[in-house]
Amino acid sequence: MDTRPLQPVKDASHLYEVEHRARHVVRNGFHISELQLSPAQKVPWHYHTNVSDTFYVLEGRMRLFLQDPKEEVRLGPGESFVAKAKRPHLVTNAGTTSLTFLVLQGIGEYDYVPMV
Repeated sequence: MDTRPLQPVKDASHLYEVEHRARHVVRNGFHISELQLSPAQKVPWHYHTNVSDTFYVLEGRMRLFLQDPKEEVRLGPGESFVAKAKRPHLVTNAGTTSLTFLVLQGIGEYDYVPMV
């Protein structure tokens, strides 16, 4: 896999499809978003320069892949995990039904750096 970063973007919603996306909190330096992924959807490899992602699963099963160091994390309802700033990660649906989760992003200036 080629992991050279592309240019950072401030809004990544056009880069991948999801069943549902909602932004619940937008504060200076902090966001809470809700995403729903079908079993075939994913949030592609990316990282954030300044903010961490805290994932909290509401429904379904999440499979999270991380680099630096390489790690795989599986989460179910009520479970959470923090991907620190600058750590590349990929989010997939590990189940046969929709995955719904919250992602808390902050504290700092948000960007999304896609990886090829």
